[in-house]
Amino acid sequence: QVHVVESGGGTVQAGGSLRLSCAASGRTFAGFRMGWFRQAPGKEREFVAQIIWSGGRTVIADSVKDRFTLSRDTAKKEAYLQMNSLKTEDTAVYYCAAQWPPFADDFVSGTSWGQGTQVTVSS
Repeated sequence: QVHVVESGGGTVQAGGSLRLSCAASGRTFAGFRMGWFRQAPGKEREFVAQIIWSGGRTVIADSVKDRFTLSRDTAKKEAYLQMNSLKTEDTAVYYCAAQWPPFADDFVSGTSWGQGTQVTVSS
């Protein structure tokens, strides 16, 4: 049983920063990847960033790559999405997902999702 939990959401003024955390437990961590997605009201869920646990290689969406970074703490088995210079359009529910090989698709098969954490950026 894999369990994924996000934390760190909240309300911040435009231009501010937040750090989201994602903790995954219940399964060996060999070869998995962790991703962040977000869904704003009335919009489809969109990819934000991902990190390959082994080696720490990251991919950040073009729309946020100048403002967001993704890192991990292997000892704590947590990943962190650092969001700087937040804009009102960053307001969304942010979801963390953990996917294990084979990566036959983008975070569908072999994937566990968290419940999401709300990020609200006020003007």
